[in-house]
Amino acid sequence: MKKILVAYFSASGVTAKVADKMAKAAGADLFEIKPEQPYTKADLNWRDKQSRSSVEMNDRNCRPAMEKKPDVSDYDVILAGFPVWWYREPSIIDTFMESADFTGKIVVPFCTSGGSGLGDSAKNMQSLAPDAKVIDGKRFSSFTSSDELKKWAQQF
Repeated sequence: MKKILVAYFSASGVTAKVADKMAKAAGADLFEIKPEQPYTKADLNWRDKQSRSSVEMNDRNCRPAMEKKPDVSDYDVILAGFPVWWYREPSIIDTFMESADFTGKIVVPFCTSGGSGLGDSAKNMQSLAPDAKVIDGKRFSSFTSSDELKKWAQQF
């Protein structure tokens, strides 16, 4: 049986709820990807071109600092969750992908969103961890059942 880590970034709490439910359902460990500087409501205002999230997402080289770096060495599969920002993974996920050695690991992104899918997230994440196997993931709503999350998580 493969050892699974559910690593997630959540700005509003929706992704956190899905990640927690997924980890419990799949018997996986849980790691929160926390920014060193938490996002405020103003930071997340996508309508403001000067907001922190807008500035970060417009700079593909932006790497917001994480509060704690992950240790993925004991895991075979890393399910990486996040809200979709600008049709892709938030910049802090790029930081996460560059912060650990994913050699030989299977990484599968999952997202929460009102309707947007993962876009090029898997491709972007693969380029940041070339020695991992990044598989296209899935979008989940906050209402996804534990059974569905378990079935999905355990297929990798």
